[in-house]
Amino acid sequence: MQPTPDLLAVLALVGLPFAGAAATPLVYRVAGERTAYFAAAIAFVCFGLAASQYGTKGAVAIGWVSSIEPAVSLRFYVDGLALLISFLASGVGVLIFTYSRGYMHGEPGQMKYYATLLAFMGSMLGVALAGDLVALFVFWELTSVASFLLIGHYRGERSARYAARKSMIITVGGGLFMLVGFVLLANVAGTYSIAEMLHHSESVRHALREAGLLVPVVGLLGIGAAAKSAQVPLHVWLPDAMEAPTPVSAFLHSATMVKAGVYLVGRFRPLLLTEEWTLLFAVMGLLTMTVAAILAVTATDIKQLLAYSTASHLGLIVAGFGFATVYGAETGSFHILNHATFKAPLFLVAGIVAHEAGTRDIRELGGLWRDLPVTAAVTVVAALGMAGLPPFNGFYSKELLFEAAWEFGAHAGGLAWLAPVVAVFGSVFTFLYSVRFLMLFFGEKPEGLDHVHAPPVAMRVPPVLLAAFALTVGLGGVAASFGVHLTPVESFVGTVVDATAAGGHGGGGHGGFSYYVPTHLTPALTMSLVTIGLGAAVYPQYGRLHRGLRAGLAAAPPLRADWWYDSAVFGLNRLSVAVEDAVQTGLLRTYAWWTFAGMAALSLGGYLAASVELSGIAVTLPLSLIIVLVTAVGAAAAVTFSPSHVAGVLTLSILGFMVAIFYILASAPDLALTQLVVETLVLVIFLLVLDRLPAFYGDWKGHRVARDAALSVFVGVAVAASVLLSTAGEADQVIADYFVENAVPKGGGGNIVNVILVDFRAFDTLGEIAVVALAAISVLTLVAMRERGETQ
Repeated sequence: MQPTPDLLAVLALVGLPFAGAAATPLVYRVAGERTAYFAAAIAFVCFGLAASQYGTKGAVAIGWVSSIEPAVSLRFYVDGLALLISFLASGVGVLIFTYSRGYMHGEPGQMKYYATLLAFMGSMLGVALAGDLVALFVFWELTSVASFLLIGHYRGERSARYAARKSMIITVGGGLFMLVGFVLLANVAGTYSIAEMLHHSESVRHALREAGLLVPVVGLLGIGAAAKSAQVPLHVWLPDAMEAPTPVSAFLHSATMVKAGVYLVGRFRPLLLTEEWTLLFAVMGLLTMTVAAILAVTATDIKQLLAYSTASHLGLIVAGFGFATVYGAETGSFHILNHATFKAPLFLVAGIVAHEAGTRDIRELGGLWRDLPVTAAVTVVAALGMAGLPPFNGFYSKELLFEAAWEFGAHAGGLAWLAPVVAVFGSVFTFLYSVRFLMLFFGEKPEGLDHVHAPPVAMRVPPVLLAAFALTVGLGGVAASFGVHLTPVESFVGTVVDATAAGGHGGGGHGGFSYYVPTHLTPALTMSLVTIGLGAAVYPQYGRLHRGLRAGLAAAPPLRADWWYDSAVFGLNRLSVAVEDAVQTGLLRTYAWWTFAGMAALSLGGYLAASVELSGIAVTLPLSLIIVLVTAVGAAAAVTFSPSHVAGVLTLSILGFMVAIFYILASAPDLALTQLVVETLVLVIFLLVLDRLPAFYGDWKGHRVARDAALSVFVGVAVAASVLLSTAGEADQVIADYFVENAVPKGGGGNIVNVILVDFRAFDTLGEIAVVALAAISVLTLVAMRERGETQ
């Protein structure tokens, strides 16, 4: 029986970064650029708090919104997956903040930078530890807001603003799809608690399938995860996010932001693991793994290469979580760890190269090991881990993917055999771009590249520590092959990965995760050997392959997802300008036309969507009411033929007085009295206003008369339908009884009618005030327009 988490520790873990962000302006005034160490200290404390919960599992909650059903709580859930992401976000955060001390020296906006980066880390910790769908969505959106600010840090650069908007549009848009999925899931499960859903996963899956909502929920969550974790075709924002400072890129691409999407897949995998789940996520992951790896080969910028690489490795994680086997679950969880430990140092290396060499262009770099020997050693460990070469850490999780893909093909047969083939094909391109990045430090130094100075200590230590951890994980597999166990590293990796992979429905961990260099030939090892062999054979032609792929993408723009994004966004911009020209004419008639048309369309559209019927409605009216209504209709028709404004207003008043008589005949004398007073007052006001208006506005054009007549009929139909539908039903309880029973005890007054008007029907009064205010605004508008001679 595992101990339960400590509520105060979890609250401090999530809340401390936000408190630090709020205090950053004050700290920066005192410490200046040393604020980096303040932020690093907060991240270190968070790492310690996460470590204090190591080995615990369970949910802790604080009551939040209990008045709705199901109730919403600020709930946190701690397990292996939550702790894995928490360790990465806080541990890598310590190194990123330390690295920023050297990299951001002399840069503008450092106070905002550190405050936002702390809030970013806190948001990611909230995502990892959220135990409630509402809390998860809130923290999820906070990561999007924080990343928007960080990607657009250099707001004076047009490219930075473009990248920030693109990331916001795609990730927030995906989050809205995810929110709909959350609502559907909560309604079926009867709770917002993630822990309760996981505990009753079988019944929740069955209920979703019975309600016909399993596929929609899986699809909606898949869109949210794809947008956040840059899965094809929603990967387009990730390369542009390189406009952010390099420490942000390293943090965003290794331990935060993009990890939120794969976390979502891993979190709901035990709950929704079905054939539909496997089909969606295995296909999406393998497709992203391959396409993004190919795009990485086309890159000319080292950060862009790493960005496409990130998308590719995220695809590997998603594919692993998609396969319904133990190997699939362990692929996803183990590669989350491995990817963070080799990708973060590579981005920091890219920052060192750009910072010291003054360029990020791959074609202008080479032979850097002579000037940067320590950085070169870090690159060897991290790049070969990214390539998946033994004995480096990335090899082991890629082996698990190959194992899961092979089992999937062998079990399902037919087209399922494409899974291992595509996995190998994508891994070949991974090998190619990884070696190309490594060769920045070897070979001859290009002409024009002067001596490259060593970076400051604050920029050297973080990548060294990350690479050392990655190397230790890799060597742990070598040692395990000989029966030697490197504790506590192997214990930590095994415990966290197995706890992360653990989950119901056939996809959990087996309680004894281990990794090692294979000592005999297996299908997975064969796939790895084929990958390495093909990669080594093709690499000498890397330049030709690079140029060919770039030429192909340039010749066929629709092959690039960026082309679709730009066409959609800028096309909508052009459409909005055209709509603005048609709608925002400055003419009152135009605004009124679009307002009434929109309201009527929404009303009738809602009735059609709800499939309401008017067939059962029967209306029986006495002769007196029929006479009144016919007179009112006649008066309304006569208004349109009035020879002057005065005649039109007097004719319109007939309609108002007929409405008052209708209220009298319908036994509503209070409404009749109100109508008579209002109608008389409005008539007097109109007659006074008409004295200040021109007698003639201009000729009526035929198409405008036809347009307004059609709109009148359309609005009339919508209002008639609304009245008929609202009066057709019969309530189970008469509302008057409620008013009489509760007016005095709850309203606190002795006059039932007054209490009803003031307390229960306050919205009536608000509506009446709004009507009077709108009428006043209309009068002022007419007076202001009297000299314009408007005819539209």
